[in-house]
Amino acid sequence: MTANKYFRPLEVLSPAGDTERLEAALDFGADAVYLGGRMFGMRAASPNFTPEQLKAACDMAHSMGRRVYQTMNTLPRNNEIPLLEGAVNDAVSAGVDALIVNDVGVLSLVKKYAPGMEIHISTQTGVVNYVTATELYNMGAKRVVLARELSLDEIAEIRAKTPAELEIEVFVHGAMCMSFSGRCLISDYMIGRDANRGECAQPCRWGYHLMEEKRPGEFFPIFEDERGTFILNAKDLCMIDHIDKLAAAGVDSLKIEGRAKSSYYVSVITNAYRRAVDIFLADPEHFSLPKAIHDEVFKVSHRAYCTGFFFGHPKDCQYYESSGYIRDWDAAAIVTGYDEENGLLQCVQRNKFLRGTKAELLEPGGEPVEMALDELFDENGEPIEDTRHAAMKFSIKCARPFKKHTIIRIEK
Repeated sequence: MTANKYFRPLEVLSPAGDTERLEAALDFGADAVYLGGRMFGMRAASPNFTPEQLKAACDMAHSMGRRVYQTMNTLPRNNEIPLLEGAVNDAVSAGVDALIVNDVGVLSLVKKYAPGMEIHISTQTGVVNYVTATELYNMGAKRVVLARELSLDEIAEIRAKTPAELEIEVFVHGAMCMSFSGRCLISDYMIGRDANRGECAQPCRWGYHLMEEKRPGEFFPIFEDERGTFILNAKDLCMIDHIDKLAAAGVDSLKIEGRAKSSYYVSVITNAYRRAVDIFLADPEHFSLPKAIHDEVFKVSHRAYCTGFFFGHPKDCQYYESSGYIRDWDAAAIVTGYDEENGLLQCVQRNKFLRGTKAELLEPGGEPVEMALDELFDENGEPIEDTRHAAMKFSIKCARPFKKHTIIRIEK
């Protein structure tokens, strides 16, 4: 890959499964968020947004100078087509900045119902070459979300051979599908939940046992123990150390997967990529990611990490021992304010912890600060030994203020 001397602006694009996660993404530095309405989105299990909530989300984002992209990237059947016009009109009324589409017919109808709407092409369309990307641009697309199976060299060639006005977006962090850019039928075949309609049950994460009834004792080179084998289980993608290479390839938008993930996950990962991008943009020629930011991606619930296809064919992106998550840290509380008169951080509980627990405080835009939670008080100002009640309000003695929505987390 030949590095470009001119770097295009890098957008940090974060997931928003509901209003809480929307606020987390915006608080911790996302330039834009992507979310789903109640129909036509690929995350049917997420709460998603009603038309009223969608309008409020757009108002909130726009007041902060950020953008909102709505997913309409399922493959609608005949009986759903008449419902599309209403969904597009709701997006327009809400002030959505772009619609993410997969189906060519949906693209044509969005252009018909909302001629001024920006259109992004979903990763599930499977764009892997500059001819397809250019043709989609000619059809009205402003952006293509490239297939996840491309190397940085291939992305750079697509960038070089497509109109400069066409934006390129790639997934840089989060769960990966073992099928081609999410085009999976296993869930639909096995339990009737269609992944291409937002209902994936993730059977690729299940444990399987291998048996060949007519060849007892014949060797099959697949790892298996008493739990079965996780032959389809992909690792998580992580490109936090390679912002400079993504920029050199000509990428415009760095997309974080995770509309079904927690607000804590969205906060921490958004913050990490926001800071990484800002450090890169401050001195592109000498980019070096500080260890503190690199370490942040390991402080959320995650699977083992890899770099996907970005550096060629992935040699180590499947994990056969387990489909479970690595979870070494928990969010203990969220800061809601600061009582300057009494030197108290006002908080809302997320997980129980004891007085005296050592914690880290992660402020939006900042690095984690270590602190011992030695003095706890309930809502009435009475000393307490722990935060045993779910979502309870409490305060912590603290000599300095922290921003609203600062995360207090503890190592397990």
